[in-house]
Amino acid sequence: MSTVLVTGGAGFLGSHLCDRLIERGDDVICLDNFFTGNKKNIEHLLSNNRFELVRHDIVHPFYLEVDRIFNLACPASPEAYQYNPIKTIKTSTVGMVNVMGLAKRCGARILHASTSEVYGDPLVHPQTEEYWGHVNPIGPRSCYDEGKRIAESLMMNYHQAHGLEIRIIRIFNTYGPRMDPNDGRVISNFITQAIRGEDITVYGEGTQTRSFCFCSDLIEGMLRLMDQDDHTGPVNIGNPVENTMLELAEAVIAAVGSTSKVVHMPLPKDDPQRRCPDITLAKKVLDWEPQVDLKDGLKTTIDWYRKLITTQA
Repeated sequence: MSTVLVTGGAGFLGSHLCDRLIERGDDVICLDNFFTGNKKNIEHLLSNNRFELVRHDIVHPFYLEVDRIFNLACPASPEAYQYNPIKTIKTSTVGMVNVMGLAKRCGARILHASTSEVYGDPLVHPQTEEYWGHVNPIGPRSCYDEGKRIAESLMMNYHQAHGLEIRIIRIFNTYGPRMDPNDGRVISNFITQAIRGEDITVYGEGTQTRSFCFCSDLIEGMLRLMDQDDHTGPVNIGNPVENTMLELAEAVIAAVGSTSKVVHMPLPKDDPQRRCPDITLAKKVLDWEPQVDLKDGLKTTIDWYRKLITTQA
């Protein structure tokens, strides 16, 4: 049993991670400023005596005694991180320095949730961990993309200078229950539009691809990377099966049983055309690959959204 800090623990992925840590017997401190996190995601844990909730922003220093740290604190959807781009990049820079300082003081092993966005609009396909990326450093997505790249650099420098035990995971598109229906990401957009019978908004021609990993598979990969002793990462965790946006829209419409129609909108600036992980390293060092296919994952996610939207109606 360890005392584990999860920054961003009330978020979509953070809350699922808190669940798994509690299930296996860890003491969990969930730290969140609720910019994009939601207390409803972790309210079922509040009565558990091995769970503690702390409202705090990692941009400001904090002092705890922990054995392990999972750093998930950062808005992850374009709509959220572009809402306040300065705040976003401060989370990945100033906030990251604070998290690393805590890890150094406690001697804690730390896992940082990085992102496939460090690859930008990739010129290499699929993306391997050795690829350095193709990122616009001054574009509208740079607050997130470059912030995450800086955070990875900070991790490696603390590791090299101070011997910190670090782990870096690069997360590719992940979905599932508790994803905010208003966060602007493609699966949440498509599902909520389909359930409400609205037009499905596809940006550009809809030929751009993404690879969708169900949240339980992602959390499993995250835990395996943290628990092994040989590799710092970065390690790609995602689903190597590509889907175009039109294919995804059709799959969501069919799964919902909706009469929604697809309409096309202008493509956002710097929107990547292809995104797919090479998970060879994850298979080799973690014995990990996704287990939930898109059809089953969509069904579980749609059921959750139906209940949420019905409750809100």
